[in-house]
Amino acid sequence: MDERLERLLRAREFPSRTPVMYQRWDDLLFLHWRYSSADLTARLPPELSLDLYDNQAYISIVAFRMNSVRPTGLPALPWLSYFYELNVRVYVRDPNGEPGIYFLSLDCNRAPAVWIARSVFSLPYQHAKMGFSACRDTSSGEAPTFSMTCQRIGQNDTARYDWRPTDIQRPAEPGSLDFFLTERYNFFTVRHGVLMRGQVHHAPYDIGQAELSQWSASPIAWDGLSAEGRPPDIVSCSAGVSVCAFALVAA
Repeated sequence: MDERLERLLRAREFPSRTPVMYQRWDDLLFLHWRYSSADLTARLPPELSLDLYDNQAYISIVAFRMNSVRPTGLPALPWLSYFYELNVRVYVRDPNGEPGIYFLSLDCNRAPAVWIARSVFSLPYQHAKMGFSACRDTSSGEAPTFSMTCQRIGQNDTARYDWRPTDIQRPAEPGSLDFFLTERYNFFTVRHGVLMRGQVHHAPYDIGQAELSQWSASPIAWDGLSAEGRPPDIVSCSAGVSVCAFALVAA
């Protein structure tokens, strides 16, 4: 087993500290593109380096529903604790070699959630108008279908994603590309010039392939990178996981 895989597996262990938040991530769509290492490196803080799979860099769009979001010791609240998110992320390592995610943006349709995430986790959340719908009636034998739209405030176009699962969802095989792209429990951000690491904990995703009938790379363009106009190289989805989130610590 190589050192990177050992670190990814070790990151799944429950941290030896108390979570600051609990939440669910439901009905996730993962879109992954192979991308230029040089272009992505230019967007990273100098302390971070790209984490590559077979010498290839990736950029991803992940869309999902955030449910039952609450601080430790408090209940989830109607409206406030339920919203949508779409993030653009790349795969990185910190100066100690710890693998994680660096977010270029996180679109969200709930203003208080944007403010809290910016203040508490120093993440680049963006205000957006978003919608979500699902058809879960499988009585006809058809798979459920899902749809999400996202229009970032200040942008003219709307990104839309329509998808359906096409196979059984199961945990990704350690060492596989799906594992590399989805089993990430650390994220990095910069607060007051200092590199910080955040952690989440959840059961390994049950993940499977998905069929896209509508997609958009606009969020990548909104972040100032070329969207290249080509469909994603990998498309997958997951029913969801329950998540514990931990406070930032110095990386």
